[in-house]
Amino acid sequence: MQVKEVVDHVTFIEVFTTAHGAIYQSDSESCWYIDFAGKLARFDYRCLLKLNKAINSIDIEQKLMDAQSPDMEIIFICACDDTYVLTLTQIIHFKELLQGTFVMLDLNQIIYNRIYRTAV
Repeated sequence: MQVKEVVDHVTFIEVFTTAHGAIYQSDSESCWYIDFAGKLARFDYRCLLKLNKAINSIDIEQKLMDAQSPDMEIIFICACDDTYVLTLTQIIHFKELLQGTFVMLDLNQIIYNRIYRTAV
């Protein structure tokens, strides 16, 4: 993991990175930062889960097959400050970023549980 210090007293811990974006965790602020589509957005865990659900609910295959469907999608999460306007290609990249992040979080939990069980 890579640690970034961007602002005074705020330290980011890299959770997952792709060629198109990155997700960082800030323990001092108890939040997540998503660096994607040219902006850095702050989310609490609840909003990160909502964002993941919204992105995963988009049926890319259906949109690609439907000629009448727009090539863009507006992602607005209720009670969150940020909105994304993404092309289908960006949605695919965003899905990859979020899936990788949640796999890393699950892996971290599995490792923690194994170590804790061994120690106790």
